[in-house]
Amino acid sequence: MLDIPPPVRVHVDALPAAQNDMGVCDAIARNVPVGKPTAMSAPHLPKVAGIDSTVPSPAHTAAPTTPTSPSAAHLPGIPGALIQDHLAAWVSDLTTLHELTERLVTTGSLDEALREVLRAGAALVGARRGMAVLEPADGLGPTSTVGLGLAHAELGTIETVPRSATSYGRILDGLPDPLAVPDPIAVPDLLGQAELDPRHREVAARLGYAASYALPLATEAAGRLGAVVWLYDEPAEPVERQRHLIGLYGRYATEHLARLLELERARVQVATVAEELLPSRLPRVPGVQLAARHHTGPQGGGDWYDALPLPEGALGLAVGSVSGTGPSALAAMGRLRASLRAYAVMEGEDPVAVLSDLELLLRLTEPARSATALFAYSEPKQRKLVLAGAGHTPPLIVGDHRTEFVETSLSAPLGMLACWEAPSIEIAPAPGETVLLYTDGLLRRTGDPMDRAFARLHAAAAGVPKADRTDPGAIADHVLRTLLPEGLDHAVDGEDVVLLAARFE
Repeated sequence: MLDIPPPVRVHVDALPAAQNDMGVCDAIARNVPVGKPTAMSAPHLPKVAGIDSTVPSPAHTAAPTTPTSPSAAHLPGIPGALIQDHLAAWVSDLTTLHELTERLVTTGSLDEALREVLRAGAALVGARRGMAVLEPADGLGPTSTVGLGLAHAELGTIETVPRSATSYGRILDGLPDPLAVPDPIAVPDLLGQAELDPRHREVAARLGYAASYALPLATEAAGRLGAVVWLYDEPAEPVERQRHLIGLYGRYATEHLARLLELERARVQVATVAEELLPSRLPRVPGVQLAARHHTGPQGGGDWYDALPLPEGALGLAVGSVSGTGPSALAAMGRLRASLRAYAVMEGEDPVAVLSDLELLLRLTEPARSATALFAYSEPKQRKLVLAGAGHTPPLIVGDHRTEFVETSLSAPLGMLACWEAPSIEIAPAPGETVLLYTDGLLRRTGDPMDRAFARLHAAAAGVPKADRTDPGAIADHVLRTLLPEGLDHAVDGEDVVLLAARFE
């Protein structure tokens, strides 16, 4: 990672023995012979901060010079002191870069990584504020703008400046080749430029910055992903040593951002496929209101729901979960849902027959996969539901006078049955009551044991405000907020969450 040219190499004969009682630099200073340090080599220098010290020294450090004072030329401590200072600066730079890159690799999202790059870069170049723009040159997105020491309104103000007049804009738009790596752009005295765009001058004066240093987030392997610009309160620019360090850090940061970008795009694609496999809209059936909430984990799970109108004003409601994650689980979920829809149209009034056919299909076509499912045949005008489940969590009835789980018969999941084991049951919701169907991902996301998760779900449903009980969507949202107060972080691996609420009028 560190490409550092070599001005000094040191040969130390007694270094291993001396290291037992003193530091590395002290051992070198006491044992190095006076003479021509540039002609010597050190093949066995120790590793520092996890980085191989045999990498040549940085280009921004000056090579040892010959003392100009005749008296100093005869002092035996002068060459050793120069080498010690040289190595101390080198070790400090390596340690700093190591600490900053260690902090960067702990970030798990693009915005979090951009903020860390801004913070680390500000420390390296000596700035107080900055802005990072993620804008991949391939045009496939995503795009993002984050700031350091700048409020959202101030970021918007900077974006009113024509891009061609800004240093980060010239980096993003200046080269036609998306794989080209542009050079950093330093503007040491922004307001002193006679040709400065008037709008840029106005914004700089309003926000109080007088200089900038822009760094491309680009490498030959990753292409051009964006740019970072740091803003100085007074006319200034990074010295050569600072430019060298921020250049090394920027190349590493770009590779890390490229990996996060690939993961984010894959997550979006998986979520898009999952959404396309689910109903694009819920049907409108007299006598019942429907609402659904579906959140897919970053790897793409197999949780699903369905609501389909059936003959004679009936309605089929289903939720289920397929084992596994990723594209194969999504494909299996799509096949299972399509099959259930077909069986529901043919024999939906008998949920046991629907799930029995689904069990046989799964066992014959995908013997290595299991699934859970719950299917309910509803006649909204009569407020009657007949339902059956296979290894699935029980529905929850939410109303003004009761909040209780439906006692369904126990059954093994689909794919694990020798024959059908659980009969169907019939329930009759009162007017204004809501039946909540859900997958076990909602319970597992809480992180609690299952018995406590069920108790928390019951308490969340019982605590729905009275004003929200007329809206099934509001009920589902309240349950989600109560069970998962920190929300669903799509960057964190976790179970899919599905809620399907049916309120009977």
